[in-house]
Amino acid sequence: MIRLGQFLKLADLIESGSEAKAVIADGLVEVNGETELRRGRQLRVGDTVTVGGVSARVAQA
Repeated sequence: MIRLGQFLKLADLIESGSEAKAVIADGLVEVNGETELRRGRQLRVGDTVTVGGVSARVAQA
């Protein structure tokens, strides 16, 4: 598992932790098609995260 804020940075959907906090608070992040407002949300393999029309899927290394 990985937290949403960490995943956003790892997937290059945002550039910094402070940007992650802002886009999540503004309701611009969706997890599996639903708006997510919790930066600490635990993501699981297969979850899809979307920011500004760009999506990334959580995969196992």
